[in-house]
Amino acid sequence: MDTEAEHTERDRSSGFPAGTSPTGTEERSRSARSAGHLSTAPARRALGFSPGRLSLGRAGLLGVGCAVAVLLFSAFVVQPFRIPSGSMEPTLQVGDRVLVNKLAYRFDAEPERGDVVVFDGTGSFVQQPPRENPVTGLLHGAAAALGLAEPAETDFVKRVIGVGGDRVVCCDKGGRVEVNGRAVDERYLHFGDAPSRVPFDIVVPQGTLWVMGDHRSNSRDSRDHLGEPGGGMVPVDKVIGRADWIGWPPVRWSGLEPTGAFRDVRSPDGAHG
Repeated sequence: MDTEAEHTERDRSSGFPAGTSPTGTEERSRSARSAGHLSTAPARRALGFSPGRLSLGRAGLLGVGCAVAVLLFSAFVVQPFRIPSGSMEPTLQVGDRVLVNKLAYRFDAEPERGDVVVFDGTGSFVQQPPRENPVTGLLHGAAAALGLAEPAETDFVKRVIGVGGDRVVCCDKGGRVEVNGRAVDERYLHFGDAPSRVPFDIVVPQGTLWVMGDHRSNSRDSRDHLGEPGGGMVPVDKVIGRADWIGWPPVRWSGLEPTGAFRDVRSPDGAHG
């Protein structure tokens, strides 16, 4: 039997030229595509196109965008503030991150007695701000704005005891602070602390605040600056915002409820508040 003729007939019946097969055609097609891809790969690399680079670039831009958004939110709406000392215990503990509401005193609102406020003490609690490297200061400020670092040495957190026009006296016969002749029942004080071991009798100038820590025996506050320029008063326009919530650690999540300690205090003109 003529085997060569048999192979020729099979090739004709299959519809493919002699010496070829569907498998061979597919293999050649794959080879051509691979060769085309390989030929363009160097050009793509030369132009800087790389899937890995594109992904990293997009991730970097997204990270920068998120950081900018968070910093803007912190600058104008709510700022985390890390509690650096025990001067506000037991209300606030060392390491707490409070969320400072920067909108609390916008639109003509002003701090009220009993509010826990964060303020810039430059000119009142700190006469000469410490000098620092501008770059280091910028990085530290950004970290502090996110609650990741200690606040600036000029930033403080205290409770408002007297507002403009108030007469604040310590202490009455019962050892309590008086505001406009009314004794204040300060149940938020640290256990065992006296309202003040430093006697004082002051009238708060308009546009300023008299502030004190809740841990009176462990707080440097308005009392410690009586003899300095400003007399320990904090200008209202130096208030950064009101501490409204404890955001960290999770076991301390809570809002800072308004105190009722000043509900019976009247303003010098006889009105409540």
